Amino acid sequence: MSAIIRLAWSSLWSRRFTVVLTLLTITLSVALFLGVDRVRQDAREAFLRSSAGIDLIVGARAHPVQLLLYSVLGLGDATQNLSWESYEALAGQPGVAWTLPISLGDSYRGHRVVGTRVSFFEHMRQGRNQSLAWSRGKPFSGVQEVVLGAAVAERFGHAVGDTLVLAHGTAAATPQQHDDRPFRITGILAPTGTAIDQALYVSLESIEAIHLNWRSGTRVGRAPGADEIDPARLQPRQITAVYVGLEQRLAVFALQRWAQQYRPEALTAILPGVALQQLWQLLGQAERVLDLAAAAIVATGLIGLLAVLLASLEARRRELAILRSVGAAPRHLLALLVSEALMLAILGAALGYALLQLGIVLAAPWMQANYGVILSPAWPGASDWQRLGWVIGAAGLIGLVPGGLAYRRSVADGIQLQH
Repeated sequence: MSAIIRLAWSSLWSRRFTVVLTLLTITLSVALFLGVDRVRQDAREAFLRSSAGIDLIVGARAHPVQLLLYSVLGLGDATQNLSWESYEALAGQPGVAWTLPISLGDSYRGHRVVGTRVSFFEHMRQGRNQSLAWSRGKPFSGVQEVVLGAAVAERFGHAVGDTLVLAHGTAAATPQQHDDRPFRITGILAPTGTAIDQALYVSLESIEAIHLNWRSGTRVGRAPGADEIDPARLQPRQITAVYVGLEQRLAVFALQRWAQQYRPEALTAILPGVALQQLWQLLGQAERVLDLAAAAIVATGLIGLLAVLLASLEARRRELAILRSVGAAPRHLLALLVSEALMLAILGAALGYALLQLGIVLAAPWMQANYGVILSPAWPGASDWQRLGWVIGAAGLIGLVPGGLAYRRSVADGIQLQH
């Protein structure tokens, strides 16, 4: 068997120009085939990390996936808010350990501003139940102070002590600016690889303060000075959603049922993990299309491999006839052609995986800064081995086609070519 492998390698080397082009096609197709699955898995992990530590999310009546998207992942907008009275009723329910009201609707150069309490930085988690860490600075402690997510600070080069102006609304380019109330940066969070990196955080009172002189999305008159504001006017009347932590997670279904049956206001309460599963189901069709597209590219590369092997077979009829004449059995010719196909597939798979890891290293900073998805090089997992096995197995089957043709040819076929 080792002799056949050496002969197959020598044969490939003698046709190295054509072989390199075929190998390049297989390498690129394998990298894409594995990359689609890798990005999907890392994106799912990033979404799951974004809701770590939250037992329940409560908002105004909406589809569970929509509530998850705008309240945790920073995608889309809420159709309506819930009242502060409803929040207080929720916070007073038995078994509730902590609540984090959040208020959305403003932005900074395309990044969302989250109004919340300072306890946000204590209760929110990342990864495997790890607390948020600080890159620099400290939490906000007053009105017109802001904390930046890691990606925001890096993208715009901000540091603690800088000032910035928030925008009214969530459009990336909006003329409605809160330039009469600039904010001072008090802290910058360490990277988490979640949607937390993409946002800015202020107090609920700050959200109220910058809107005191706004009516129907338009600024009216002069903003009152900080010493002129009655603290009672900074009490929120509405919020966007509530993160809930429970003393015992078994109570989550009772609290969810309470929220769904709450009469004064229509509420929706979701378990983040369940809503994520619904999201994956909604995206399942798109994922299958991507998988089919990647598989089609791999199939194209393997068809190219078949074409090269068949073309070389026609050019090597005399060579194969000589091998038969010196004692090579038909099964040896079959093994030779299959070995060549397998060697190209294995080498292409290895190079494809290496190319994927290189692409991950180069794309990781961009993916984290723009989408909050952490990509990192890794050894092949079970899914990678399975896909690589499919590629190599398919190449072995393809090698049977020219191998079968060579198997059926006789010494006389090669001798007739001399005449």
